[in-house]
Amino acid sequence: MKNRHLFFNTSIGVQKPESIRNKNQCCPFCARDELTGIIDEEGPLLLLKNKYPVLENAFQTVLIETDKCDEEFSVYSKEHLSRLMQFAMRNWLAMEKSAEFKSVIMFKNHGPLSGGTIAHAHMQIVGLHDIDYKENIQPSDFAGITIQEANGVSFNLSDRPKVGFYEFNIRMRDLAHIEQFCLFIQTAVHYILNGFPFRCGSYNLFFYWLDGDFICKVVPRFVTTPVFIGYMIPQVPNNIEWMRDDVVSRYFQARTQLDA
Repeated sequence: MKNRHLFFNTSIGVQKPESIRNKNQCCPFCARDELTGIIDEEGPLLLLKNKYPVLENAFQTVLIETDKCDEEFSVYSKEHLSRLMQFAMRNWLAMEKSAEFKSVIMFKNHGPLSGGTIAHAHMQIVGLHDIDYKENIQPSDFAGITIQEANGVSFNLSDRPKVGFYEFNIRMRDLAHIEQFCLFIQTAVHYILNGFPFRCGSYNLFFYWLDGDFICKVVPRFVTTPVFIGYMIPQVPNNIEWMRDDVVSRYFQARTQLDA
């Protein structure tokens, strides 16, 4: 039988520091002189082996996005955003193209409902030895109503979300357009944290490399509905056209800055 599950090592999991909910917990990523297992480094950007490799039969790395603990993705300068994503893509694709892994996932957690434990901004790149994430992906997961297209990059809002409700998709073919790719991702994140018609302080970024395209799915995180948990049935809200228009009016008509 083909393995479709990742196994979680609970004895390692209980050792992980928790700085998202526990504000008194010292941030391990701020103590840069004490970090070990560094794989790559570029200015404030660090890629290192995960000190708490809770996933079995996988190679886990952590990408520290900034040396400032109070910064987060939605407020990065264009220069830092581009540098970060090029650094991340380079390391992700190096692992993806190696023969060591069946597939490689790259994702980001932010906020208490995102599944993360460390508040300091970071991503994770994980090489999976016996699972191909692409087997669980359908083209419809990234289809949706267009918000904006520019410089070879498309930005849409899912009309068939993978989990349910609101999911933003950003897609590009050529890495030469990575700056536009970054800006669309940042727009989605900024809208989730600041423009949503209801309070949302958590989100995930999920990255995919499919059929030569680079895709980022930006997902606001709430309590997952029981309909999805119990029956794997995603729900589509009836206001996605309104939300598309709201994003357009906030970011692509009257304003040129992420200052909503």
